[in-house]
Amino acid sequence: MKNLALKATTLLLVCNLTTLSYGQQPVQRTVVGTWHLVHIDSIGPDGKPSEAPQPTGMLIYTKDRHAAVQLMYPQTSLSNEFVHDGYEATFGTYNLDEGKHQLVYHVEGSATREKLVGTSETLHYDFPDSRHMVIRPTQADQHWSVIWERY
Repeated sequence: MKNLALKATTLLLVCNLTTLSYGQQPVQRTVVGTWHLVHIDSIGPDGKPSEAPQPTGMLIYTKDRHAAVQLMYPQTSLSNEFVHDGYEATFGTYNLDEGKHQLVYHVEGSATREKLVGTSETLHYDFPDSRHMVIRPTQADQHWSVIWERY
């Protein structure tokens, strides 16, 4: 009887440990998820790293290939093709090439309206660790990168 109880306890323990190990999700190195902005690195007009105030922001990539990004620049009325009165917001879809670590973002809506709607941008992405993603342009004449952290 003791031997049977020991075997049953061992079997139960093995089943529980197996369930626990299979229940844990592996570290995902995927763009899918919700990210918050850590830092934007860019080059200023003088060729030196920009010291502009950092915005706050959020980036979302869904499994069904939809995307949205929002950035709010501190106390500024900055406006350009991406930003309107200090606020940047776009949404759309994306295609992913995991082999090249590239994604193509297709803008369907933007705070700057016609300046970006209908455009597409090819971006390179990388995962320096399990919590961060770095996005940078693939165009050689653009010198910026954005560090995002998974929520």
